[in-house]
Amino acid sequence: MTLNKLLVPALVLLLSACSTFKPSRYSIDQDHGPIAEVDLSHVADAIPTDEAKSWVGNRSPYTVWGKEYSVLDSSDGYLQRGTASWYGKKFHGHQTANGEVYDMYAMSAAHKSLPLPSFVRVTNLDNGKQVVVRVNDRGPFHGARLIDLSYAAAYRLDMLKQGTARVELEALSGGAQGPATGLLVSASAVRKAVISKPARFIQLGAFSSISAAQSVKTRVALRLREQRIDISKSSTVPVLYRVRIGPLDDSQTFLNGLLAQLATEGFVDALVLDLP
Repeated sequence: MTLNKLLVPALVLLLSACSTFKPSRYSIDQDHGPIAEVDLSHVADAIPTDEAKSWVGNRSPYTVWGKEYSVLDSSDGYLQRGTASWYGKKFHGHQTANGEVYDMYAMSAAHKSLPLPSFVRVTNLDNGKQVVVRVNDRGPFHGARLIDLSYAAAYRLDMLKQGTARVELEALSGGAQGPATGLLVSASAVRKAVISKPARFIQLGAFSSISAAQSVKTRVALRLREQRIDISKSSTVPVLYRVRIGPLDDSQTFLNGLLAQLATEGFVDALVLDLP
């Protein structure tokens, strides 16, 4: 048998294997929510701000699965009704279309044509519940669905079991109020809460992006359900969004225990602050 006769069958097998094996960047095939039941009723709505368009994710037109889509120049005046779905664990921790990381516990969403990022009030037309989400991803590309919501947003809209819901989308501009208020508080409001003596807080970090601050707040709120966690907006330039826990019991034993717990969650640089 010649060398060519030996190589041909091997080459055929190799090509056959390549044609059937399609690696995926996702670790699981079937999407689902968290394995353990979690209470996300306290997760804060996204807060509309005037953000510049992302460097990526706004190319128009773009093509997915052979179909072409166009991105709107602006979300101003956008009002639409349609079907919402949700996405969860399969995509958790992976990049969104605008380069951020998808967090299924944050109030975010995917949309085919709204600019990234955009802020949208979503109303479940079946039960009247509302949330405000930040659109930072593309999709859904399944059927005629209008929007793909994060797991947390779907939880708040009470549509997880059904999988889909009839919704109304209304685009919001920076400064618009969602259904939940008081979620973003100013530093002066925090100080006025305790005038008699300095109050003790733990600052988890200061972020240039409100979405990053909200993500941290959501993650910590799942662990510290009995503690108040606020986001304060600085008056400096550039603007910073500070995530703080408090006011707190000022006993050293309590603070040491809380700091140790936060360190296990990765917040080893958390600061203890005394604010007037």
